[in-house]
Amino acid sequence: MAEFIYQKPFPIKKDTTEYRLLTKDYVSTVEFDGRKILKVAPEALELLAKEAIADVSFYLRSAHLEKLRLILDDPEATDNDKFVAHTMLANQVIAAEGELPTCQDTGTAIVIGKKGEDVYTGANDALHLSKGVFDTYKDRNLRYSQVVPLSMLEEKNTGSNLPAQIDLYAEEGNKYEFMFITKGGGSGNKTFLYQQTKALLTEEALTNFVKEKIKDLGTSACPPYHLALVIGGTSAEATLATVKKASTGYFDHLPTEGNDGGQAFRDLEWEEKVLKICRESGIGAQFGGKYFVHDVRVIRLPRHAASCPVGLGVSCSADRNIKAKITEDGVFLEQLEKNPRRFLSERAPEMTPAVKIDLDRPMEEVLAELSKYPIKTRLSLSGTLIVARDIAHAQIKKMIDAGQPMPEYFKKHPVYYAGPAKTPKGMASGSFGPTTAGRMDSYVDAFQSLGGSMIMVAKGNRYKSVTDACKKHGGFYLGSIGGPAAILAKESIKSVEVLDFEELGMEAVRKIRVENFPAFIIVDDKGNDFFAQL
Repeated sequence: MAEFIYQKPFPIKKDTTEYRLLTKDYVSTVEFDGRKILKVAPEALELLAKEAIADVSFYLRSAHLEKLRLILDDPEATDNDKFVAHTMLANQVIAAEGELPTCQDTGTAIVIGKKGEDVYTGANDALHLSKGVFDTYKDRNLRYSQVVPLSMLEEKNTGSNLPAQIDLYAEEGNKYEFMFITKGGGSGNKTFLYQQTKALLTEEALTNFVKEKIKDLGTSACPPYHLALVIGGTSAEATLATVKKASTGYFDHLPTEGNDGGQAFRDLEWEEKVLKICRESGIGAQFGGKYFVHDVRVIRLPRHAASCPVGLGVSCSADRNIKAKITEDGVFLEQLEKNPRRFLSERAPEMTPAVKIDLDRPMEEVLAELSKYPIKTRLSLSGTLIVARDIAHAQIKKMIDAGQPMPEYFKKHPVYYAGPAKTPKGMASGSFGPTTAGRMDSYVDAFQSLGGSMIMVAKGNRYKSVTDACKKHGGFYLGSIGGPAAILAKESIKSVEVLDFEELGMEAVRKIRVENFPAFIIVDDKGNDFFAQL
C-alpha cells in the first residue's frame, strides 16, 4: 500500500507577470479567528472584468509581438511569412489606438478565477464579473457574437455578448487570481480531443501522431499559433481545460519533470520536437513557409490506465489573454504592450508587386483575369464585395429550396466571408477581417451551379469539394490574411451598407467597397489548391 501524499496537480513555481495597479479602492482586510481576511467589494470585480476585456481587445503581450518581429528578422523566413508578420504588427499599431479591436471576432469572454479561502466578497462573483464584461462590450467597438437557443433549432443573438464563461476555483490564501481570455470562434473551433491508448506512448507513434494531427489545425484559426499539446488527463474535460490554459502561457512555469504524485509538467524535449515538425510542415504563417507556430507547449498529465486522452489547441494571432489579481495591496491587471510600433520594421518586406484586380468589372471579365495567374499569386482587390456568413448562406439556401432565384448580388460580385465589429464614430467600418471559409464549404457547389459565389474571399484551407466545384464551374477562392482586422477597416474598406437580412445583425448581408484589399489565389478554376500542394 502506498502512503497518502497530496500532490497539487499544477504546481506553478512562480509568476513573472508584470502587473499595473488599477485601484486600491474596494479592498480591505479584517482579522477573524486569527486569520487575515481580504474583503473585496463587488465593484472591484466589475471594474477588473471591464478593464481586462477592454485591454485584451486592443493590446497584446510584448512577448507575442517580439515573436512576430523575430519572423521579420529571420533570413530563413519566406516572403509570405514576413508579409503576414509585418501586416499583423501594423494591424496592432492601429488597434492600440483604442478604436478598432485587433480582430473583428472579439470572442467569447472567458474568466478563470482562483479565489483564496480567506477572500470574502459577500456577493455572486460570476454576476459582477459578467456585469464588467457586459459594460465593455456595450461601450467599446466590439462585436456581439453570442447566440442563445430559444428551442432546439431556433437561436437569437443576445445583443450583449453574454453569457460569458466563468469558471471559479477555490484555493488557499487570501488573494484572488484571474486569467481573462477572449476566445474567437476560429481558434475555438481548432481545439481537438483524441481518445488514444498506451500504444501512443512510443517515440515513433507519438511523432507520427503529431505529424498527422497538426494538419487538422490548418490555417483557418489565423497562424502563427501558440500551440498546446496535452498528453494524458484524469478525464477528457481535464485534458481540454489544460489545453486552453497552456495555449495562453498560463502553465509556462510548471516543473519540467514528473513525480510519483502525478504532478503536471512541461516536456521541453518534446516541445522542441513538435516545433520542428510544425516548421517542416511548410504550412507557414497562412500562405506557406516556416512559421506555422511561434512556439509549442507540451504538457504531460496522469491518466487512467485504460484511457489516454490527447488534447490539441491554439491561441491564434489575436493572442488575447490577460492575467489579473486582487490582493490586500489593490486590484492589479497584467501590463500589455501599449507601444507596438517599436516592434515594426521601418520598411515593409520587399515582395513581387501584387496583381491589381478591378472587382467592378463584369463577373465574366474578373474570372477571365484571375484565370491568367497561378495559385499563390498575390492580389490587390478594389471594388465591390458582398459580405455574407453562415446564417446568411443558410437563409439564401432556404430561399433557393423554396423555388426563389439566387440573389443577383451573389452573381454580380465576389462574396467575402466576414462579420464586422461595431463601427467607430467617423469611420466607414469597424474591424472587419475574414472569417473561416470552411464553414461555407457545403454551399459552394450548389451556389456556383446557379451563378453565385464564383469568387470567394476568406481565410483558411477548404475541403476538396470546393476545389472540385471551382474546377467544374470556373470559380476561385481567394485567401485573405486572417487576423489583421483593424488595418483592413482603416486602410482598405471605404464604405459599408446593409443589403439584406438586416435582422441578422452582424450576420446580415452587406455590400462593401474596398481599395487595395490584399489576397492570394488559393483555389483556381483549373483544380489547383495551394494547401493541397504543401
